Amino acid sequence: MRTFVAFMKKEWMEHMRSGRIIILGLLFVLFGIMNPAVAKLTPWLLEAMADSMEESGMIITAVEVDAMTSWVQFFKNVPMALIAFVLLESSLFTKEYQSGTLVLALTKGLHRTTVLCAKSVILVILWTVLYWMHYGITYIYNDFFWDNSIAKNLGFSVVCWWLFGLWVVALMVLFSTIASANTTVLVGTGVVVFGCYLAGMLPKLGKYLPTLLMDGNSLIYGMKEPEDYMMALMVLAVSGVICLGVGVPVLNRKRI
Repeated sequence: MRTFVAFMKKEWMEHMRSGRIIILGLLFVLFGIMNPAVAKLTPWLLEAMADSMEESGMIITAVEVDAMTSWVQFFKNVPMALIAFVLLESSLFTKEYQSGTLVLALTKGLHRTTVLCAKSVILVILWTVLYWMHYGITYIYNDFFWDNSIAKNLGFSVVCWWLFGLWVVALMVLFSTIASANTTVLVGTGVVVFGCYLAGMLPKLGKYLPTLLMDGNSLIYGMKEPEDYMMALMVLAVSGVICLGVGVPVLNRKRI
């Protein structure tokens, strides 16, 4: 346990020194502010464009915005925030392989399982803090300008997206144990997620895939109920555990 905590501290200090925490923090705060800002500015932008669009034969009617407009923007921006997170954290394992620092730690008695667990926990903590900060900023602004209560199943929909992010983290960990370059980690994670997204377009298959949890808009508009997401949640939980479980023996056998 002592070595686990020590390695966690080492990982945290590296994140601080590299500036990744600051960059990610600023990005997620920016996305959190953008959601209500875009909603608030939409009527003004359309009004400013009204004259030029009227000359093209298009007539813009008055547009009313509310908390729903902002939450729709939230679910549009979360994928971009997750992509930024994956891009910056994809080298969490591979940089250790390439620099040789992990070899030094292992020769001093550090277990590979401890390495995998510590790095996985760091990724989970970072995603959790950044995601809920993003959500909290949006929620506070929406509550100030409008009324969040009009969004149905809001709590469940944002939890689904948080869990989807954790699933992506599990994929990153698995591919980080397999690959030695962060580009391979990015490609592997991206292919699985995109493949699930394409397969989700099939109605009979879509309800079983974790990518269904990205559809927060259907929940807040009441077009779907939480019960419709239960199978996808079960598949997400099982596949996430499998990814981490497979990662342990793969890392143990990996030549570093």
